[in-house]
Amino acid sequence: MPDVGSAANAGPIRLRQPIAGTDQRDPRGTTANTTDTLQDPMLLQRLQRDATPAYQPGEFELFVQRLVATPQRNNGERTSPNGRSLEDETHLGIAETPVIRRFGAELMTRVDDPGSVDYSPQVPPDYLIKSGDEIVVTLWGSVDADVRVVVDRSGRISIPRVGPVLVAGVRYAELPDVLRRRVGQVFRNFELSVSLGQLRGVRVYVTGFVGRPGAYSVSSLSSILSSLLRAGGPSAAGSFRDITLLRGRQVVARYDLYDFLLRGDRSADALVQPEDVIHVGAVGSQVAVIGSVNRPAIFELKPGETVQDVLNMAGGFTAVADRSRLAVERLQQRSGERIAEMQLPQGARQTLSHGDVLRAFSAVNSQLSVQQQNKRVRVEGEVARPGEYVLPPNSSVDDALRVAGGLSPSAYVFGTEFSRESVRRTQQENYERALRDMETEFARATTTQRTSNADEAAAQAARSASISRLVERLRAVKPTGRVVLQMDPGSSTLPDLALEDGDRLYIPPRGTSVGVFGSVFNAGSYLWNDGRSINDYLRLAGGPTRGADRGSAFVVRANGSVVSALQDSGWFGGSRSLEGLRAEAGDTIFVPEEQNKVTFIQSVKDWTQILYQFGLGAAALQAIRNN
Repeated sequence: MPDVGSAANAGPIRLRQPIAGTDQRDPRGTTANTTDTLQDPMLLQRLQRDATPAYQPGEFELFVQRLVATPQRNNGERTSPNGRSLEDETHLGIAETPVIRRFGAELMTRVDDPGSVDYSPQVPPDYLIKSGDEIVVTLWGSVDADVRVVVDRSGRISIPRVGPVLVAGVRYAELPDVLRRRVGQVFRNFELSVSLGQLRGVRVYVTGFVGRPGAYSVSSLSSILSSLLRAGGPSAAGSFRDITLLRGRQVVARYDLYDFLLRGDRSADALVQPEDVIHVGAVGSQVAVIGSVNRPAIFELKPGETVQDVLNMAGGFTAVADRSRLAVERLQQRSGERIAEMQLPQGARQTLSHGDVLRAFSAVNSQLSVQQQNKRVRVEGEVARPGEYVLPPNSSVDDALRVAGGLSPSAYVFGTEFSRESVRRTQQENYERALRDMETEFARATTTQRTSNADEAAAQAARSASISRLVERLRAVKPTGRVVLQMDPGSSTLPDLALEDGDRLYIPPRGTSVGVFGSVFNAGSYLWNDGRSINDYLRLAGGPTRGADRGSAFVVRANGSVVSALQDSGWFGGSRSLEGLRAEAGDTIFVPEEQNKVTFIQSVKDWTQILYQFGLGAAALQAIRNN
């Protein structure tokens, strides 16, 4: 036995560490070097083969996805499966069909590194030390040592100057006491710390309905879930709720992944041991929940689970859901009535069959009749009390003005802006349809137009680019939903128009100017004077320029109506001139630029070609006559 006193006087005894690299093992129990592993083409090929393939949905998932991709109609309005209108989702940038998968399918993905799931987790106290585990022992005090040793096949480790120690079968929590007693037989006045380094490798078998069944080498701290992830998880035909851990002929554990997915409970996720078998059974009854629920998905049911259980799995209804009913599409009724309605909460205790599809509705778009709803309207501008008001059904514009305190003395009734949300949506649809038609027409004209030289080709390319920029600018314009009210300029009352929810009424003050813009010499706004005509204001602006298209001039009235020189009837009784038309306050006169103008040089060039060709033709006729 060493002399402890002399050792204390001479300082701590340093124990020799076993030669590095003599028995270093990777977590799977095989001697390996990281650099050699990366340079081994056979091992790299195996790693690539073990990579997770793309998720393969089952037949029922594809069927439910087709149901979700079909827009529903609610009160004549096309709505998405989430219950929102398609126009609102387009405006919010979320107009995409949601992907409906099996509940938990997102968990069954991993990175390509097979060892990534074994991330050196904390060792539990009841972990049993076995052959292949690496033990790190640190001693200080009268003895100084840092020892890393691997448990050999006999279950022992060897500590320098101490000798072999039997550790196989010892629990991790008891390991420090076992080593302390053995070292204490040789040394005194020391402290000891023990931890585990690399753990032994364990080979398990994953069978049944999984993505990649087979044998896998995992860490000794791997559980059912981590081993299952290595095999790609349950396939489309595999069960998430019938997973069995077999050890020999004995069933060690039955694991329901829904306990972990729904409640985070991993109490049944037992650690695997060598030669264990993880078996995934066939998928059970499946039902789908779509629509206004927090987690639309396909769920696997156990016998006896009800509609309420499925709704709980889906996270319940959303804040805007109609909680009083569900639509149920049953597999055995698809050749008949197909869809039935289930009233809640009475139907929540019903059981479901394989292939049923539940759809939750949105209460936001399930609106009542317009005649039964209160109206939320906004009144702004020249009224006594501008603001937002809630009016009873069958209210009119006069009712809105009355609750707002009536018109002020400076109100310009003719210039009233009346905007309606339903009109805005219709305008937006028609506007987008017109833009698509225009793009199609431009594309057709561009592809069918021929060019005879490089100048014409360059001109055509420039024209196409300018058309594309024009379309982009037009697409940025959004309709406002304004409704043009047909009134006389001197009218003091608004038309008797029924209100809808979301209407906006703006009464501006009386205008004091008339705008003149476009191809005129001095565009701008000029003070309005009662009795002046459109021609008077054109003269104030210097009149049309030489390049102006005088026959296409038009006037935008304060109420939103348009008077054009091309109209055959209207304000000026069939006249094609705006010169005698009386100007009203708030008018905007616009004189457009003439399109497809031809310069003098271009005209001379064209006439020269015509005369040249005519001269050739005359010479040819003269030659024929002479012959």
